[in-house]
Amino acid sequence: MSGDSDVRSLRISKLERLRELGHDPYTFEEHPQTHTPEEVRANYSSLEGQTVSMAGRVTALRVMGKAAFFDITKDAQRMQVYVKRDDVGELLWEVFGLVDLGDIVGVTGEVFKTRTEEISIHARDLKVLAKSLHVLPIGKEKDGQHWYGLSDVEERYRKRYLDLMSNLESREILLARSRVVSATRRFLDERGFIEVETPILELEAGGAAARPFITYHNALDLELKLRISLELHLKRLIVGGLDKVYEIGRVFRNEGISTRHNPEFTLLELYQAWVKMEDIEQLVEELCRYVAREVYGSEVFQVRGVTLDFSKPWQRVDLLTEIEKHAGVKPSELQDLQSAKSAMDRLGLYSEDETAVGGIIEKLLERFVEPTLIQPTFVENYPIETSPLAKKHPSHPSLTRRFEGYVLGREVCNAFSELNDPIDQLERMQRQHKMLQEGDHEAMPLDEDFIYALECGMPPTGGLGIGMDRLAMTFSGAESIRDVILFPTMRPLEQD
Repeated sequence: MSGDSDVRSLRISKLERLRELGHDPYTFEEHPQTHTPEEVRANYSSLEGQTVSMAGRVTALRVMGKAAFFDITKDAQRMQVYVKRDDVGELLWEVFGLVDLGDIVGVTGEVFKTRTEEISIHARDLKVLAKSLHVLPIGKEKDGQHWYGLSDVEERYRKRYLDLMSNLESREILLARSRVVSATRRFLDERGFIEVETPILELEAGGAAARPFITYHNALDLELKLRISLELHLKRLIVGGLDKVYEIGRVFRNEGISTRHNPEFTLLELYQAWVKMEDIEQLVEELCRYVAREVYGSEVFQVRGVTLDFSKPWQRVDLLTEIEKHAGVKPSELQDLQSAKSAMDRLGLYSEDETAVGGIIEKLLERFVEPTLIQPTFVENYPIETSPLAKKHPSHPSLTRRFEGYVLGREVCNAFSELNDPIDQLERMQRQHKMLQEGDHEAMPLDEDFIYALECGMPPTGGLGIGMDRLAMTFSGAESIRDVILFPTMRPLEQD
C-alpha cells in the first residue's frame, strides 16, 4: 500500500502544479472531438495534413528529449500522438511533462504518417481533462497487444472500471451481453409483444423455487420480499386480456454463488395466450437465430472451440429417456421415492436428504445429462413436484408439459404450457405452502390473489423464462456468470 500511496502523493503534486499553470483539469467541461481514431485511419488520404481533434486515456508514453510520442485510447480505439516542445511552446510542454499513464487528455493537431508509416496526430494543442492518481493496469507487452489488463480475477470483478479499460476480451464479452439483450427486446417488439414492468417488492415472492431476500417498509410497517420471478404478475396480465407480454428485469434469489449463479440476475419472462409448449419451442429457436445474426452476423458461429448451429431446429429429447441413457437409471426406478433413492445410492450420490422423486430426477439430470447437451437441445417432460405452475402431461400425470433449453451443457431457458386450472393450481400451491411452513425455504407460498385471477379465467397460454446472463454466456463464450454481469455480488474484502 505504501507504493501506491507514494504514487498518489506524487501525482497530486503534479495536479497542484497544473493548477498553478492555469490548467486545472477539472475546470474543462468539454473538448471538441471531430474524429475517432478509426475514422482517421479509414480516411487518411483525405485527412492527411488536416486538423483533427480527439480525446482519450493515455495508454503509452515515450519521451525523447524535446519531443515525445504517446497513445490515447477511447472506446478501445488507439491513436498515436506526436508532441514537440518547439511546436506547442514552453507552457504546454511543461503541461505535457506533468502527464502520466492513465490521464485523460484532449489533443488537436494535423494528421500525418511517421517514418514507420504509422498514422498519427502532430499535436498543436493539448489539455489534461482528468488526472489519474493511481497506476492503472495499461501498457504494451512484447507481443504488441495494447492492453495487458488485470491478472487478478477477483480484482477484475471488484473494480470493473479497471477491467473495462485494460482487458479487451472482458470488454467484448460485456458489450456482447448488451447486444444480446437489445436484440432480444427488438425480436419481441417486432412480434407484437408488449413490454411491461411488474413489482420488485412483494408481500409473497412466488413463481419459482427459491429463497427470497427480505426487507422492510417503514411507513407501511410491513415486511416485504424482493421478487424471485416475474411469472405471477405477468399471468395476471394475460387474464386481463393482454395476450402477448414480456418483461426483462432484475430478480433476486437468496442462494449460493457459483459460475452459473449470482444472487441478483436479469430474467426475461414472456407469456403468450392461445399457444402451447411446442409454439414456445419454435419461438425460442427463432429468437436464438435472430440474436445470433445480430451478434455474429450468422446463425452458425464458434465459441470456446465449439461450433454452434442455430440455423436448424433444436434437438428434442425426453428427460427420463436421457437419464436412462446416461445414468443407467430406468424410468421404472423413478416411480417411488425409495427406489429412486436406491438408484442414487447405486450411483454414489448422497440421497439421505431427498424427500421427492422429482428432486431426484432433476439431480440426475444435472449430474449425468446436462454435460452431454452441447448443441441446442430441448429436454421435455419434467416431474410435477418441481413444476407447480405447468400443465400436467395428458398421458403421464406425474409429469408436466414443460421443457428446458440447453446449450454448451448449460440451461438457458425454462418454459411450459401454463397451468390455467385454478382448482389444480390451488392444490399445488397449498402443497408448496405446507412445505414452506415445514422449513423448505425454497417452496412457493400461497398467492390467493393469483388463484382468484385464475378463477376469473386464463386462456391456454405458453410461458418462457430466459436468464439473460446465461444467454449472454452462450453467445459470448464466457465461462462464468460474473463475466457477463458488470458488477457481480462479491464478499467484502477483509479490512486490516
